[in-house]
Amino acid sequence: MDTINKSKIDKFAQKTRAMDKRIAKLYENVVSVPVLPQSVPQVLFELGSASQTVHYAIEELYQQNDQLEKVQEALAADFHRYEELFEEAPDGYCVTDAHGKIQLANRKFAKLLNIEKYYLIGKGLVNFVALEERKCFRNFLSQLSQPGRSQELVICLQRRSGDLFEAAFTVSASYDNQGKPQSLRWLLRPISESRRLELTQIKKDYHFGDRPIHKYSKGETILLDPQTIWYVCQGVVKLTTLCERNEETLVGLADQGMIFGSYMTSLNTYQATAMSEIQLVSIYVSEITASPNLSYFLFPKVNQRLRQTEAFLAVSGFRRVQDRLYYLLRLLKQEIGEKIGDDTRIPIRLTHEDFANACCTTRVTITRLLCKLKHQGKISLDRKRHIILINID
Repeated sequence: MDTINKSKIDKFAQKTRAMDKRIAKLYENVVSVPVLPQSVPQVLFELGSASQTVHYAIEELYQQNDQLEKVQEALAADFHRYEELFEEAPDGYCVTDAHGKIQLANRKFAKLLNIEKYYLIGKGLVNFVALEERKCFRNFLSQLSQPGRSQELVICLQRRSGDLFEAAFTVSASYDNQGKPQSLRWLLRPISESRRLELTQIKKDYHFGDRPIHKYSKGETILLDPQTIWYVCQGVVKLTTLCERNEETLVGLADQGMIFGSYMTSLNTYQATAMSEIQLVSIYVSEITASPNLSYFLFPKVNQRLRQTEAFLAVSGFRRVQDRLYYLLRLLKQEIGEKIGDDTRIPIRLTHEDFANACCTTRVTITRLLCKLKHQGKISLDRKRHIILINID
């Protein structure tokens, strides 16, 4: 309890004492009167007893106030101690909301980014990620959905001065009663110079500049070899399988920097189709097993494919078809969306049949729902009939 409340107790006690004096004065006046109803002295006596009870209550309030002040002092001491631990930690720490907006950051975190602490608050963490890695970061952020599990990410960050540096994030989340992320706690460690050079060398070694480029035109089916993995240098590849009704079902989309191949699936029917002009390079599975560096380079990409596949599988988990479609549009926005001002463009044309198969419904239903979204102003179409997502969050 603060001093303002204690002051209120003092004022209340002062008024009570004034009331005591007034009761005593009334009692004196009553006693001096020769003839009075017998009940009047009794009433004054009861008023005096009530006043005494109020005094006891005031005393208890003072005691409670003293206890609360001690608790407050202990809490303040604990807060100061934890604040010191947070601020003086040898590593960078920050707390964000579920969308990655910074709510709290320590000195080390601000120093690593070469920026004042006050400037960090309210900024999106993605703003400090190198441009070419922001999509990867957003994908990572959107997948933080497993309570009690810390996850790690190695990524390139950019200081306010423009300098880039490799860093490792370890992040854990706190969740509400519905299992939704409330806040994210980030531990930031810069990667040592020797490790940075090693990672840089790995990226240089596997730039695939010396490998032959395989080109496919839009609509072409890509040959899949069980002993080969394809790496996408340009374009988008649609990955599908056949359901029991012998209809295609969308199971993934591989765009620039992603990998795919029949070696990575146990599906009996697995097809890859070029959705635009694409360029691929092939990697033999035997190369991966023989090269630790190549394995290190490809592991995050395998993880990315796994996460995306699970996300596509989750589409069918929604009971209502309109929720399935909405989730699928959000997924497309996240995976292959291109920013156009405040909106997002899906750079490939998926047919209504593709949407229907992915959402486990009919083409007619998808057509109706897409028209409804267009009427609501949530989507539109560009000149090439590509979907523009306007209010799909």
